[in-house]
Amino acid sequence: MAEDKKKVDYKPPIHKAQKNRKRQLYERLAIGAAAAGVCLLAGCSIFFAGKALRNRGQDVSADSTVPAKEAAAQAEAESESAQLASSLAASVEASEAESREAERQAAINEVIDSYAKLGIVQVSGYLNIRKGAEQQAQVIGKLPGNSACEILEELEGWYKIRSGGIEGYVSSQYVLTGEEAKTAARDYVTERAVVTVGSLNIRTEPSMDADIVGKCLEGERYEIVDETDGWYQIPGGYIAADYANRQLCLNEARKLDLKAMVLTYYDKPGVSNVTSYLNIREGAGEKEKVIAKLPSYAGCEILEELDGWYKIRSGKITGYVKSDYILTGDQAREAAMEHAQLMAVVSTDRLNARTEPKMDAKIWTQISNNERYQVVSQLDGWVQIEFDESSDDEEGGGEATTAFVASEYVEVRYALSEAIKFSPAEENASLRSRIVNYAMQFLGNPYVWGGTSLTRGADCSGFTMSVLKNFGISLPHYSGDQAKRGKRINSSQMRPGDLIFYGNSSGRINHVAMYIGNGQIIHAASRKSGIKISTWNYRTPLRIVDVIGD
Repeated sequence: MAEDKKKVDYKPPIHKAQKNRKRQLYERLAIGAAAAGVCLLAGCSIFFAGKALRNRGQDVSADSTVPAKEAAAQAEAESESAQLASSLAASVEASEAESREAERQAAINEVIDSYAKLGIVQVSGYLNIRKGAEQQAQVIGKLPGNSACEILEELEGWYKIRSGGIEGYVSSQYVLTGEEAKTAARDYVTERAVVTVGSLNIRTEPSMDADIVGKCLEGERYEIVDETDGWYQIPGGYIAADYANRQLCLNEARKLDLKAMVLTYYDKPGVSNVTSYLNIREGAGEKEKVIAKLPSYAGCEILEELDGWYKIRSGKITGYVKSDYILTGDQAREAAMEHAQLMAVVSTDRLNARTEPKMDAKIWTQISNNERYQVVSQLDGWVQIEFDESSDDEEGGGEATTAFVASEYVEVRYALSEAIKFSPAEENASLRSRIVNYAMQFLGNPYVWGGTSLTRGADCSGFTMSVLKNFGISLPHYSGDQAKRGKRINSSQMRPGDLIFYGNSSGRINHVAMYIGNGQIIHAASRKSGIKISTWNYRTPLRIVDVIGD
């Protein structure tokens, strides 16, 4: 942040360089003009001398070679003059380029010198800033790779630093210092947009009508890719130039978004006030088709207020909900503070989840873009995420299933759940549709390890067992045994009501879910989330089974 740094004034070195450039330019122009004058004078002398000789009559007429010599001399003088002019132009152009580079280097030096003891972060992704000098200390911010910090104190294995308005501790092994840092920094000083308002939308196109794809916060710095019609193009989208300063600088730390900042991701925020799920409909009426579900205490953007209804956007879903079940204003803020969770939001199409926090560790599964996973812990360069809980009588059953993902491919922040696409089956439909509609009644109910109650709590296999039991289909209470029933099928053959099984890092089945169509499943996931909807490949399935047999 600006208040943490000595104010940088670029004007004196730039004005000095410009003055030197002008003086050098004037000197070169004067020399060039003098040289051109000499050449012109010589050419004129030759021309008039030749004319005088022709006027002398018989002495000149006898020599027919004189006019040819005069023409050759004049042509040579003109050629020399043209060459000199070309050389002069090239010299001036080179001088201007040299002066511009001198100005740029002077400005870069000013940026680097504004740090009393510069540190440059050398990581892929980001480096955690912690509240104390230990790995277990709370993470309070993050330093992107190649960003800068002010080193305040050196400890054993740690630096106390200040960057982007944050003071905290970072592991010293990932920070360049001294001349090494200054040399590296020269490659990272560039024009950036520094956000000047509390929250600023990032849009897909340079237009206020374009879709919002993210938010940036006050003081954050983003490299400018291009500038067009009042917009800065930054990596990932466009921001309005009126709310950011263009500045030559190094990148700095970003605060780990606090719960209080959750609602800054919405212009007009709302939070669902239900214990299970709220229907999102195609239109503003109870007879309108259900197109999605809004989980308990999920976030949304209120787009329009109608008679008893809100038109909302949540995640990728736009639709209508009953306004009675949406909190706004201070109530929404209080709910967000209470229910927001630290999540890792995937920012790439497919991301490898590994068994250990290292690149050569075994790839356990792959996860999808925009999926949100609860954060278990944050390591330097890695984030440990939670999937679900293992089945009831698995050894160590009931324990959370976790994996590690590279931090550069996820955004770690406090966030609320958002809408899930879902359309219920038609009434009086097939057996499979009735099974799915029955299972959906229990969305939001609790996860209980070893439980089989659809209302008081069930684990993953207890849930599928109890749902199918209602339709006369008998299954054992363990995911590994359920996987041995019915007929094994592939993903292209899946139909609503089929069971999908997932495994641990050693390949042993430890979780089961029911496919409900449209690429989604319902499952008793964990104590934190209860019975919920997920995408069917939120992690890689080991087996898919048809136990209905129709």
